[in-house]
Amino acid sequence: MAVLAILVAASFLAAATAASPVPAIYVLGDSLADVGNNNHLPTILRADFPHNGIDYPGKKATGRFSNGKNSVDFLADNLGLASPPPYLALSSSSANYVNGVNFASGGAGVSNDTNKGQCIVFDKQIDYFSSVSASLAQSLGQAQASAHLSKSLFAITIGSNDIIHYARSASSAAGDSLSPQPFVDALIQTLTAQLQRLYDLGARKLVFLGTGPVGCCPSLRELSATKNCSAVANDASVRYNNAAASLLSGMAARHSDMRYALFDSSAALLQFINQPAKYGFAEAKAACCGLGDMNAKIGCTPLSFYCSNRTSHIFWDFYHPTETTARMLTSTAFDGLSERAGPKPILDVADVEQSADKSSPFPPPSSSTATPGARHGAFASVGAKSQRSSCFSQVHQVFSGPKLALAELVFSGRDQRPGVKWGSRMESNNM
Repeated sequence: MAVLAILVAASFLAAATAASPVPAIYVLGDSLADVGNNNHLPTILRADFPHNGIDYPGKKATGRFSNGKNSVDFLADNLGLASPPPYLALSSSSANYVNGVNFASGGAGVSNDTNKGQCIVFDKQIDYFSSVSASLAQSLGQAQASAHLSKSLFAITIGSNDIIHYARSASSAAGDSLSPQPFVDALIQTLTAQLQRLYDLGARKLVFLGTGPVGCCPSLRELSATKNCSAVANDASVRYNNAAASLLSGMAARHSDMRYALFDSSAALLQFINQPAKYGFAEAKAACCGLGDMNAKIGCTPLSFYCSNRTSHIFWDFYHPTETTARMLTSTAFDGLSERAGPKPILDVADVEQSADKSSPFPPPSSSTATPGARHGAFASVGAKSQRSSCFSQVHQVFSGPKLALAELVFSGRDQRPGVKWGSRMESNNM
């Protein structure tokens, strides 16, 4: 039986490697990435009922907090892989783990206290991945398992629930919450240990999805008399994304074999919200499905109202994006720039060779301008400030100056896809 298990796992591994630039995607995070783990928990944080999934194939409520697919599904589609299944739905077999696993759980945060008892906390998700890693090592052998994991993508989206809880606490009468920077510092201290543990378990290629402008979700807007975005939440989100970028840059500097792509979804989503018609949306504030003011008092349930024009709404329920929004955000994160502009950050992390684009406004970096560790043809020179479009001022800028640890992918005025940044190892004398 042991020999059979090894052969089955190896055959799955060979098939996955042949079909995609990466053999697998391992997903950790919150409800933006959950594909059904919470279905298996005694929790109120579930989405395995109508009207969720109304636009999913078969109109099935799979446990995704969406009317259809989420960003992880689209990421997998772009890489030619099936969307990884929820960990709690799998039997304990390494053959089930070779093609990727989704550990994400609705309600999870960086802090284990966020929605404790209602979700798989982030540290527990890493525990589950540790078990998967050990199972792969047992069936494939340590060397082959390590090689497999080093080539796989690790997609991580975490932090939004911590910020939502913080903003709600800050707006309460108690007013005893931390000020924003100490709050973010505490999160990043915890996140640092968590990401280091993932690295120690074999993760080498990280795709980190930064938090969006969570203050603009219908639930937090509804708390405001003016229905404006929560400045407290959005400020915390910017601080968190800044700090996460520094964290990832520092990790890549310490670990020469680590690569990462960081997508700051705040920049992209704020453009959708501030200029909805430009991006094909008609409703940027209210949820499509829910009850109460802005459909934001109660989440999407079988008793909720839901809109018929779901492709024109940015938000599906009081927290989560519609399938259309998720598709557009993932396209922005995956492609970076349009084809004429060249760089594709997630593809670069996945080691997909890219052909030169002669129409790109950004020339390939010379040896004097390229970031050490960055691959030729996948880098927009950080020194080319004069080539940045007016859109660049709206892009969340993490670092500045010649010692960038995170390359800024800038946008032509014709395309204006905001928010994508990617990084690789910096030489130690540049830090």
